[in-house]
Amino acid sequence: MRIVILFGSEMGTAESAAEVIAGELAAHDVSLSDMGEFDVDDLDPGALHIMVCSTYGDGELPTNAEPFAAALDSRRPALDGLRFAVFGLGDSIYGPTFNRGGEIIAEKLSARGAVQLGEHARHDSSTEVKVKVLAAAWARELRALPSFELATA
Repeated sequence: MRIVILFGSEMGTAESAAEVIAGELAAHDVSLSDMGEFDVDDLDPGALHIMVCSTYGDGELPTNAEPFAAALDSRRPALDGLRFAVFGLGDSIYGPTFNRGGEIIAEKLSARGAVQLGEHARHDSSTEVKVKVLAAAWARELRALPSFELATA
């Protein structure tokens, strides 16, 4: 089974995290794409989708994730059977909007019938934890889930 990793990034940090996750899952057929260049019509229930999304400004999506989110709203694709996981990035200094970008993407996919696997990772740039370290650990945890094995069988 394929794994499609999509990233939404304003400054490149989410893209770096996505690359680390792709490396951890390299035993599978992994593709990596910018959300801004990915057509929602290409969301494939036969693939596991991993969304790596930062939060920009006061809880908004990064610029390159906006067209993807808008297309989910306007085209309203039926995503029943689609499985996805989310690695979010943010800064807890922003309080209630912390990590909102990843949450927005997860909400939009779930509203269309997709099912989220595993824990929604939430990197906090205000901590000492490096994003690449957390991304690698999260990918290993995701890979260890029984639902991951079912999704990629």
